[in-house]
Amino acid sequence: MIHKYFISVLVAVLWLYGGKVSAKEISIQSPDGKLKVNIELKDKVYYSVYSGNDLLLDNCSLTLTLGDEILGKEPRLKGVKRGKIDESVKREIPLKNAVVKNHCNTLRMNMAGNYAIEFRVFDKGLAYRFVTDRKGEVEVTGEDFVIHFPGDYLAHMSQPNGFKTSYEYPYTHVQTREYKPADRMSYLPVLLETDKPYKILISEADLRDYPCMFLQSTGNNGMQSLFPKCPLEFGEDGDRSVRILKEADYIAKTSGKRSFPWRFFVISDDDRDLVANEMVYNLSSPCELEDYSWIQPGQVSWEWWHDARLYGVDFRSGYNMDSYKYYIDFASTFGIPYIIMDEGWAKSTRDPFTPNPTIDLQELIKYGKERNVKIVLWLTWLTVENHFDLFKTFADWGIAGVKIDFMDRSDQWMVNYYERVAKEAARHKLFVDFHGSFKPAGLERRYPNVLSYEGVLGMEQGGNCKPANSIYLPFMRNAVGPMDFTPGSMFSAQPEDNRSTRANAMGSGTRAYQMALFVVFESGLQMLADNPVYYYRERPCTEFISSVPVVWDETKVLEAKVGEYVVIARRSGEKWFIGAITNNTGREIEVNLDFLPKDKRLHLTYFEDGINADCQAMDYKRKEAEVTSTTKLTMKLVRNGGWAGKIE
Repeated sequence: MIHKYFISVLVAVLWLYGGKVSAKEISIQSPDGKLKVNIELKDKVYYSVYSGNDLLLDNCSLTLTLGDEILGKEPRLKGVKRGKIDESVKREIPLKNAVVKNHCNTLRMNMAGNYAIEFRVFDKGLAYRFVTDRKGEVEVTGEDFVIHFPGDYLAHMSQPNGFKTSYEYPYTHVQTREYKPADRMSYLPVLLETDKPYKILISEADLRDYPCMFLQSTGNNGMQSLFPKCPLEFGEDGDRSVRILKEADYIAKTSGKRSFPWRFFVISDDDRDLVANEMVYNLSSPCELEDYSWIQPGQVSWEWWHDARLYGVDFRSGYNMDSYKYYIDFASTFGIPYIIMDEGWAKSTRDPFTPNPTIDLQELIKYGKERNVKIVLWLTWLTVENHFDLFKTFADWGIAGVKIDFMDRSDQWMVNYYERVAKEAARHKLFVDFHGSFKPAGLERRYPNVLSYEGVLGMEQGGNCKPANSIYLPFMRNAVGPMDFTPGSMFSAQPEDNRSTRANAMGSGTRAYQMALFVVFESGLQMLADNPVYYYRERPCTEFISSVPVVWDETKVLEAKVGEYVVIARRSGEKWFIGAITNNTGREIEVNLDFLPKDKRLHLTYFEDGINADCQAMDYKRKEAEVTSTTKLTMKLVRNGGWAGKIE
């Protein structure tokens, strides 16, 4: 008995002083008790994730390497601090909900070596991050995010050919046991369908002064992180890019006293929760602008998709005064607050101060102001970098915002570029739309003048943009933040009939599908991509589209199934808008309107697929009806079809 007593005391003492005698186990649950994370401190920090009794992620590990020191290897626990967050936050730019609920249990493990690992567990997901407390700067040479799957999962990914990418690849769908290390990596977000009813969405939040994370196969039914190196020297590579001549041996050089990006998982057995999640907002740092009242999201008329090729007008169309005044008049007619002047407005892409000789920009700004329409200007990121004083100049001119394009990278330098742009633009009260960009990861909360990002295979890619791919966007890309998809084709086609050209740009999906995208997709700057000539011709559709807000008091996901269909209802004031889209399979969807005010009759105006829309995508019907909170609404969608309605 004495012998056993001394052994147990020795084990306890060795543990306290960092001895590696046995594993330390710690657990944390979600507020509702369903989701659970079991953490083990062994040779590394390991964790497994359960929903109820179902094991979803098994024996995952995490480390952060600073120089030659690996945080998380041979971990020595100094103390544990538990807590909870239960708050409702008024969102600065309410792209989904005016008030965001943030409710989770927290765990902080303070480790020997001046670092900590924090976990947050929500009812519908979890996140972790490293926090360091070091003096001066540190060089991060690596970070291991390693997850293992207890079954053969289906991974939905976007797989580029390298770190230089526009983030516009179509989704691939791969069984995780077949995913090999030699296969292409994926940028985030990644969506997993488990062998149980659960889905797992993976992404990151509060990204700053650090590169974006990519995922690749572990070779053993799992995934692991990889990161672009920090570039050190650049060379010429045309008017919109640079060549990286030299890279560091680290992924980031950064402050030693900081928190690192959150790695998060949205987890649910209800696909609606993927669409409805607010994880990026909840995990990202608060707004840094004292005054953001000047930020005015809205719709914008866009000339690039159809190359400003107007017809039926009495002037020569193109990137000239008559055409841009036509766009301004169109926007004014339908209450659209902005037009964008895309590539072609300037004499040179390298010079942001000299318009094309066919344009008097100051006159257009004045013309638009008289009609309550402001102008947004397109620029390459390289031109902005070489002329950072343009923000002040544009503000002095009366420009509302900028669309910045072709970054096509997400290393530490480029991530910091995004922040420098957002900060300088905000200083001069300009908003930003990033194209050729990585996905949202928190900058848009700190600087809500960042209204949208591309990073999506959108409609500008013509026939390559298919509803069978786009149906994943509400569950993946748009589930992590605003998305500039550029919807609104009035020249609608089934995918096999799409023959999009610059003169006659076409959009795949039915007319009702194209209209529904304005409700389904979230963006603080929502473009009307098509030719105003068509919008005038299709006035009932245009009147509906232009009435759809881009900010919302409340969002409800009524029905959803990954890769198949989604139905979303959004409220602005006392009006509700409903949008539904499907993949290449037609279907009937029944939804309850029990979210409407009780004992009140309301008017519904809606657009549905016509009887021939499965073979002639232009076919639609506009109908009206009276509805109440007890109404059951049956939506009939043809293949690649949609449904769009307004209740008031």
